[in-house]
Amino acid sequence: MSEVRSQRLRVLFLAAAHLRHEWVLTLCLVSALAAVLAPLLILLGLKEGTVETLRDRLVQDPVYREIRPAITRTFDQQWLDRLHNEQGVAFLIPTILPASSMIHLRSGTASGELVDLVPTAGGDPLLLENSGVIPLEGECVLSSEAARRLGVSSGDQVTARVTRSRGGRMENVDQLLQVVAVLDTRAGTLPRIYAPLDFVVDVESYKEGREVAARGWRGESAYPYMSFDGVVVVSQIPLDPVTRTGLVVNTGLLKAVSMESQDFTAVTGLNLTQGWFAYDLSIPSGSVTMSSVVALKRKLRGRDALLLPYAEGITLTLGEEKVRARGLSISSVWAERLGWPVPPWGELSTTALSPSRLFQLLWPAADVVEKSVVRADFEGIRPLNFPLRVSGVYQPGIALLPAELIGMLRTARDRVVGYNPDSSGLLLERAGFRGFRLYGRSIDDIPLLVERFRSDGLEVVAEVDAIERIQVLDRGLTQLFWLIAILGVVGAGAVLVASLYAAVERERKDLGILRLIGLARTDVFLFPVFQGVLIAILGVMLGWLGYTLLAGVINHTFDGELSDGQAICRLPASYPWLALLASLGLAIASSLIAAWKATRIEPAEAIREE
Repeated sequence: MSEVRSQRLRVLFLAAAHLRHEWVLTLCLVSALAAVLAPLLILLGLKEGTVETLRDRLVQDPVYREIRPAITRTFDQQWLDRLHNEQGVAFLIPTILPASSMIHLRSGTASGELVDLVPTAGGDPLLLENSGVIPLEGECVLSSEAARRLGVSSGDQVTARVTRSRGGRMENVDQLLQVVAVLDTRAGTLPRIYAPLDFVVDVESYKEGREVAARGWRGESAYPYMSFDGVVVVSQIPLDPVTRTGLVVNTGLLKAVSMESQDFTAVTGLNLTQGWFAYDLSIPSGSVTMSSVVALKRKLRGRDALLLPYAEGITLTLGEEKVRARGLSISSVWAERLGWPVPPWGELSTTALSPSRLFQLLWPAADVVEKSVVRADFEGIRPLNFPLRVSGVYQPGIALLPAELIGMLRTARDRVVGYNPDSSGLLLERAGFRGFRLYGRSIDDIPLLVERFRSDGLEVVAEVDAIERIQVLDRGLTQLFWLIAILGVVGAGAVLVASLYAAVERERKDLGILRLIGLARTDVFLFPVFQGVLIAILGVMLGWLGYTLLAGVINHTFDGELSDGQAICRLPASYPWLALLASLGLAIASSLIAAWKATRIEPAEAIREE
């Protein structure tokens, strides 16, 4: 094996010596290959450098990776959480109504400036990639225009004034904020202040008239509205079909059916008294509001009938026992007529909604002292936990609560309802957010995300046109490069084929002598192949040298218009080796015809010529 390797090396040295001997022809071939290779490298370098520079400018500017909804609508937290987990999404934060996001900022005794309040959170690329930091509670980040107007810089303090109109009078509160950073101009030219999401949500709540107890901002408490699954009408006189049909006209109700005794008990938790009739009025796939209950009450005026709004599927956990929660708000007169327990909270009311009246229950067991307080967990709705006062005892397995409280709890299926221990009441929390600010992982993710939003019926605003122009430019330059490269490769291959073939024809006598003195057919085959490889190596070296010099001139010419690390003409470090491999492949392929021709030379040809 070592002898064969030595023989191959001798053939290689012989091929190199022959090229050195015919150095003029060799120089011509190397120059021809370099003349093809250098322009291709320059063209590829311009493509890579130009497109990469443009992409860098887009990628480094978060504005081009931002997506915002084009219209104002409500987005709940669950939808936003699913969106945040979508592929291609790098950062997402909800926003509030534009009308609620305008606040006054002032520094010292200077007059205030009206600025746009924008929520932010950890990982916000608009701040982190524009000389900013993520503000904490009591901190803020200003845009360059806001800082210029206020005459402040990082480390200063500003006062945010939030104003609202309530009850015909103007009200305002102030919040002192520490400026922790001022953004670059690239982040936007509008006067803006970036603050934590909690602060922004509190500003919106205050502007809408609600109280923000955590900041000491006074306002109104938003109590949950009442909603029900249906209303049961109890009457001592049966209702004929015409009357039942009339009950669903102009009341918001859609269906009225008569109820059997067992159905009545399952829905209300009560026993239907002998001689009384019950009818279930509801809205399929919808909820019944108090306005429908009031309208129905007007319809039944003059009739001896009782209304029992109900909500199904609510379970109450008392200690370790789970029981069904049912609502009952009737007067003592009705309770005695129907033989039902007398609820101490009285009949149904839309105004008497104090916690002391509502937060009561009739306990489903006899082992609890009246007026004691129990902690209740509710299921079948969004999780809620608050104390209830025991006001009496009812049958096992069922807890009776005020119908108004049951209606508020039913609302917790659709809206976020919380318990405020300070006011000992239920509060209706925000329904959702009115927009969002989203950033993709790269500019290539933006068109895909925009298409996904539009397919779901949501119009969004994004810099898709600018991104697509870069992608079109990239594809166009790639096609142009490959077109020119194919023409160059064909030309270079033709030159190598013709040159190496002519060299074999010119050296028939010499190759015949080599065969005569013992050179194997395989060695003769490798002779032009080695020559092609050596020419390719020299051509790549010369072509890369030409590319390096010309690329340096091009980059120096445009140096003043580029940022640090950017270049108009640049190739990745792996490209020299790729160019060498491609050239070697071309040289070997081009030498195969000449190599085959060389193997056809017989030793006798050298003797005949002698």
